[in-house]
Amino acid sequence: MTQTFLRYPSIALVKEIESPENPGGLEKRVALIPSDVGKLVEAGVEVYVEKGAGNGVGFSDEEYIKNNAIMQSADQIYRDKSLIIKFKGPALSSIAQMNSASTLFCMAHFHSYPERAKMLQDKRINVIAMEEILESPKCESEERILGRVAMKSALTPFFNNNSVGGLRVRVIGWSERLRGAINRCGNRNPRSLQVIQPSLTFDELDAIGDDALYFYDSQSFKDTNAILSRLRGLKTHLFDLTEFESTLGQQAIAEYRKDHPPAPFGIRRIQCLHETGRAGARYGLGLLADSKPSLTREKTKAVILGYGNVAQGALDELYQQGVKAIPLLGRAHTAKGRIDYWLKNADIVINGAEQSAELRGKNFLISNSHIKELIPNHSVVIDLVGGSPTNRSPVEAVLSCSFLTKPYFVQDDVLVSSLWGWPMMGMMRETAIRYSGQIVDVLIGRELLIEGLGYLTPGVERALVCGPFSSLNNQ
Repeated sequence: MTQTFLRYPSIALVKEIESPENPGGLEKRVALIPSDVGKLVEAGVEVYVEKGAGNGVGFSDEEYIKNNAIMQSADQIYRDKSLIIKFKGPALSSIAQMNSASTLFCMAHFHSYPERAKMLQDKRINVIAMEEILESPKCESEERILGRVAMKSALTPFFNNNSVGGLRVRVIGWSERLRGAINRCGNRNPRSLQVIQPSLTFDELDAIGDDALYFYDSQSFKDTNAILSRLRGLKTHLFDLTEFESTLGQQAIAEYRKDHPPAPFGIRRIQCLHETGRAGARYGLGLLADSKPSLTREKTKAVILGYGNVAQGALDELYQQGVKAIPLLGRAHTAKGRIDYWLKNADIVINGAEQSAELRGKNFLISNSHIKELIPNHSVVIDLVGGSPTNRSPVEAVLSCSFLTKPYFVQDDVLVSSLWGWPMMGMMRETAIRYSGQIVDVLIGRELLIEGLGYLTPGVERALVCGPFSSLNNQ
């Protein structure tokens, strides 16, 4: 029988309760804030909101009512709704309340909870995983491209003489303008890549001479310690992003766009990746302060695995909190044997490096032996990737994510945390607002998900992890 998928006429906004990834019900964020509910109502959608759904992040039922929401109790909210929206995956008991062929739109983490996945499949619930929706096509800002093409230009001489593998790169400062440069450099596997504080004196620099490159942005870096002239006098390579921008910037950006047509998919559409990295690093530094109370930020030895969106959020936080030099490790640096050099004296290690599905559970970037033998006692390991027994993290000690009920554990005198929902750590309301805006944009903006399963864009279609089921499917 032919399947028919219609526009979603109604939305149920469900309150977060205890569920497999929300033990204790400590996740309080609501998927849609009142003003965004109002936008959906204006677009012709009936929005039903469970009573108390926004209380945990400071949004009252009265605010939802003012935005024309229809308030319902917990035992009413799932009845006869075509689209169910919540933040985390559902409690197992909630699945029985859903109508077959309805659509659940949430952070599903479908493959991490196989029992729940089977229940949803058996009930014939369509599941769209928020965390799987990607930009389609990829969108890149001029600011991000500028950093990339500038770093490419800075590294070109070293590629031409085949010396990039021995190059020590130091990026002075962190900003959105430098972010693309850091990402490009990480992809090129220099000998080392560090982000350093602009306040460092010449005597504190660890890379000088012909095998060192200092990449900076004179728009923000004022060189109050006069290190550039001394570096130049010692034949150290210097590269100014602002100077590159003024002479070649627009031309280089145009050439990049010409040579790099938009990729079919970009980054996640519904995400707080940068905030996740910042919150994880902030929490890790707090643990470290308790574990090593005499250690100052200036003396803290930090290491970040990866240089993508989450890792750069961690980098931003470490930089803002005054950590002097922050190494970023790419694939070459995290290879077996090579990563040992970076871990052996680290006070805080932050993993933001993802691995492909076939490597999960087989290749551990931070092994148990690293924690036992290399990472010093009372140091901190923060895993920003997470996992479960069936979808392991690159940190071997992490068998499954930790939660707010027990955010960290101690293994061989090292503190380890792999907390799902890092933005909850001091950023709960702010990230709820950010997520809500992104969800509404997917529903009635670029992707028009509200039109139903028959009109999925490529970036959303890949996120349909269960289904499609319609009421006309053969039973």
